[in-house]
Formats: sequence, structure tokens, C-alpha cells
Amino acid sequence: MGYVDEVEANRANWDERVADHLVAYEAEKFADDPDANRVRFEASVLAPHLPAESLDGLDVVHLQCHIGVDSISLARLGARVVGTDFSGEAIEAAQRLAARAGVEASFIRTSNENAPALLGRQFDVVYTTVGVLAWLPDLASWARSIAQLLKPGGVLFLYESHPMVMTLQYDRTDELLVVSEPYFGTAEPQRFDEGTTYASDTILTNRTTYEWQHSLDEIFTSILTAGLGIEAYHEYTAMPWKPIPQLVSTDAGFALPTGRERVPLMFSIVARKPA
Repeated sequence: MGYVDEVEANRANWDERVADHLVAYEAEKFADDPDANRVRFEASVLAPHLPAESLDGLDVVHLQCHIGVDSISLARLGARVVGTDFSGEAIEAAQRLAARAGVEASFIRTSNENAPALLGRQFDVVYTTVGVLAWLPDLASWARSIAQLLKPGGVLFLYESHPMVMTLQYDRTDELLVVSEPYFGTAEPQRFDEGTTYASDTILTNRTTYEWQHSLDEIFTSILTAGLGIEAYHEYTAMPWKPIPQLVSTDAGFALPTGRERVPLMFSIVARKPA
């Protein structure tokens, strides 16, 4: 896989984020509350494509699971969950949280590309959500790995920030939505040196990160070329984080205060491997 140095820089940054994210996500409080669940909306979108419209009893692999709060949420809905992530610090935190929560979920450090060989098994559902694709240089290999991880008839569930919202100029103080960043992928990733994360103002030691923009064309093509069939696609006007300052907090998540029809903020895809 190309971009080895860039991926390693991202890994060091995500390793360092873990301590802050455990606080920002109130992870221990979440683990201690058996009724807490962060994936009810996502599960409701996925449910019509599952046997008995439920995750209960299904084998789920959660790719790019970070510290595992969503993996624990899936387990609380009855799924048998394996979480994977490229950050060793995140995997260790996820293991501690799952033990604290008393749920049966396992966590393995691996890249998406190495997951099929390392896990050595297939799953009913591949689940991956919110802020995952920008860290991947190559969606073709990502989609091939998903196809290998799925049982015949199994489904991919992707819930992600819409590539259009990521093109919008961040530093505006009015309600104008101005496209200033690329929509289509470029020859090289975007480099960021701010050293902060979306969850806190802490300045990290490993400041530099690299992100890859992926258009809907690229996302859909990678999934279809891997042999999966698209069953559902949806776009949403609210999202769980705040990439542009114009968004305000609502019951559905962060959304534009007015004119929400102007731009999609999130999308979801359900795709199935042929039986």
C-alpha cells in the first residue's frame, strides 16, 4: 500500500488522541450505563436489511472502531462484535471499556487491508461509520477487504460525512456556504498541521495528519467493483459533529439553522454480498 509515511503519521496522531477522547466521549460513564447506546439511529437504518430486522445474534466486524464505544453499543443490541483499528492505543482503550461495560466484544489492532487474513473468518455485517473514509488512501482495497470479510448474503453498512460538506469553507462567520476545498480526490492527500482534534483544544505532539478526499463516484465505484450490490442510499441534513461553524445543535445532531435543503451533511450506504 502506498503512502506508508502518511499513514504512520496518522497512526501516531490517533494513538495520542485516545486519552483526550476517553474524556470527551465520557467513555467510562458510557461503559457504566448499560442503557447507553450510540448507534440506535444507525441500527434503525440498517435494520430493514437484516434477518428479523435486528442485529441480535449476528456476527459484526466494526472497522476503524477507535475506542470502541460504538462497538459496545452494537454488542448491547445483541451483536457478536469484533472491533478493528490501526491504533494500538485505541484498541487497548476499547478492550478496557468493554471489560468495564461487561459486554462480550473483542478488539484487534489491524489495518482494513490486513483484517481478512488476520481475523480468518467472515461476518454477517461489516459496520463502519463517521469519519472513516478520509483516512484511507485507497478505497478499492478497502472495498475488496470488506467483500472478503462478508459472508455470502452479508451486508456492509457505511454511515459517513458527505463529501460535499467537506468542500465547504470552514472559517466563515456568515451563513453562506462557499465551496473552497476539492470535491474529487487529488493526486496527493491534504496535509494538516494544527495539532488539535475535533474533541478538545489539546495541542498534540504528533501534529501532522493527512486526509484523502473521496467523491461519491469513487465510493460507489469501489463498492460495486468489489462485487457488492447497493441496496440503499440515503442523505441527511444533520450530522454528529461540527465541521463548519454555521451548524447548530439540534435533536437530530448538528444542522444548518436555516436552509437545510442546501447541502447534504451525511450519507449512508447498505450494500450486500451476493449469496
